[in-house]
Amino acid sequence: MENNYAIIMAGGVGSRFWPLSVESRPKQFLDVLGIGKTLIQLTYERLLNVAPKENIYILTNESYTSLVKSQLPELKSSQILTEPERKNTAPCITYAAAKIYSLNKNANLIVAPSDHLILKEEKFVRIVEKAINRAEKHDRIVTLGIKPTRPDTGYGYIQFHQDGDLVGGQIMKVKQFTEKPNRELAVIFLKSGDYYWNSGIFVWRAKTILSAIQKFKPDLYEHFCDNYNVYNTPGEIEYVNNAFRNCEDISIDFAVMENAKNVDVILSDFDWSDLGTWCSLNEHLEKDINGNTVSGDNTFMIGSHDCLVNLPDDKVAIIQGLKNHIIVESDNRLLILDKDDEQNLKKYLKLVKDKLPKEINI
Repeated sequence: MENNYAIIMAGGVGSRFWPLSVESRPKQFLDVLGIGKTLIQLTYERLLNVAPKENIYILTNESYTSLVKSQLPELKSSQILTEPERKNTAPCITYAAAKIYSLNKNANLIVAPSDHLILKEEKFVRIVEKAINRAEKHDRIVTLGIKPTRPDTGYGYIQFHQDGDLVGGQIMKVKQFTEKPNRELAVIFLKSGDYYWNSGIFVWRAKTILSAIQKFKPDLYEHFCDNYNVYNTPGEIEYVNNAFRNCEDISIDFAVMENAKNVDVILSDFDWSDLGTWCSLNEHLEKDINGNTVSGDNTFMIGSHDCLVNLPDDKVAIIQGLKNHIIVESDNRLLILDKDDEQNLKKYLKLVKDKLPKEINI
């Protein structure tokens, strides 16, 4: 296991969890499940099963360094990799891969978001171990796919070459990636049976992903990899900051996954949710006899059904006659939103940003 390294991506703002998640304290640093642990802490503990703690790195914005240190105090400062500005996932993954490759030419990398919920962790560990074996022995880029349960337009989709019955743990060759289709296309994908959701969890050798980046995004590779000797030295910060200033803003999906031919997907069945929205969180919370999920000791639900309510304990609220709504209050910010309209939350937040530019960073 000494060649296994985990990279936890924790730089996002999590605006779809507004108003609880704000730029100064995004959702990965919150206990959204109400279990006494934040999402990044749960992710770290999960990855300890596949990589030693000294081989776990956090990729985050430099403004969140103190939050990472306070929630994961066992990590060394050298394990917290910061980006001076947000440039999407390809640059930060290139940075982490180059740094780790300079330490260990045989490194296997598990890349995982910090804000996902995985309930069947034993299955998760077995699938990741299988992915590592595949990537290590066959020089493959491996992604973990999730069987879709609805035509969700908020996820990317992976089409694979179908061969017989599909069971959990199967490794399939990827045919193509489609990023966040419209609903009509998502319905077609769901019915076809050969499309899975892209979980955003990847496994590859450091050498393999760096070779792919060099091939498909040579400018990005040059910014971060023209001098491996600078990594793990005092000159690393200046070198990396300069690379981020000059590199392209692009996701790893567009940079590599949609172009590479040596990509596999493992059909995963470990009860996954990206907890990307209030409604996705609501699926995992306890409900009362009227289908309401209520957080807040002094909230009174009267004739209300199928609502998600998250209010501070010191707030007294009467919610009467509402159906299928999200009601959240935090730090004098209030959200009242129809669940069926949740995909438009970012659009509504832009209206707030236009009037209050310092309030929201989208």
